[in-house]
Amino acid sequence: MADPVLALILAASFFLAITAASWFRTLDGALWREARVPLIAGGISGGVLYFIPNAIAVGVILTLAALYVRLTGRESEPTDGMILGAMTGGAAAVPLIVLDGDRALLHLSACVLAGAVAGYGITFGLTHVRDQLRQLAIDAVTAAVAVGAAALPALLVRGRVADRQVAIAAVAFVPLLVVATVFKQWPAVRAELRHEAVLGVMDEEDVHPAAHPLRRLGRAGWHDASAHREFVRIANKIALRKRQQRGRSEEVARLYQLEVIKLRMELQNMTRIDRAMRARGELKIEN
Repeated sequence: MADPVLALILAASFFLAITAASWFRTLDGALWREARVPLIAGGISGGVLYFIPNAIAVGVILTLAALYVRLTGRESEPTDGMILGAMTGGAAAVPLIVLDGDRALLHLSACVLAGAVAGYGITFGLTHVRDQLRQLAIDAVTAAVAVGAAALPALLVRGRVADRQVAIAAVAFVPLLVVATVFKQWPAVRAELRHEAVLGVMDEEDVHPAAHPLRRLGRAGWHDASAHREFVRIANKIALRKRQQRGRSEEVARLYQLEVIKLRMELQNMTRIDRAMRARGELKIEN
């Protein structure tokens, strides 16, 4: 199989895999509603990179694209930034694959890795750092690391690793990393939801199934499996907003708290409906 064809197949596979990983993380199919700007920014970046196809240009341009995507999008966590950044890199790789087929696999590897690094670093700086000078410092470090990530595939190939192996590893790395973050974060999510159970927002028996990355995919005793997944999505969003409001200004924290209150009401309403449905089902069985 020719390298450009394989690169395009891997690029398509990457977009499918990152979509699946994003859904696994949030149980929400909203990724592609957020992806329009990253894909456009990536396509434009790829057109520019065709004229300066080196690691420094890839790292810097994709960092600037990640900054634009972050400033024009909703506030998110660094992992969300990494997903959108990787998608920006994947979109940037497509014109390079088409126009420079001899290095198609290296272009794909470099752009995906550099985009993921840029998206994560930019989002981390804007989300967790309030001081603008420190944000600029983090952005500069992000660009430098993105340059290194863009240069890594070529270095591996020079070290006699096949470019196909490098490309496959690169497109698999980001989705797998997203899935790994879900397992890493689930104890923190469980702690937040236990606090919600103490407040009476949800039942204690629903905490573990709502927090565990695998158990939340099932029914967990609910009457409707899809309703349980929606319950889990809202519960995890509450946990996220509670984490995000810490360290924010009083005004921003108040906005988060209002959203948490609204989500708590939705959660309690869903629990009440499910209890009624289960009780009705048990009554039918007895009759």
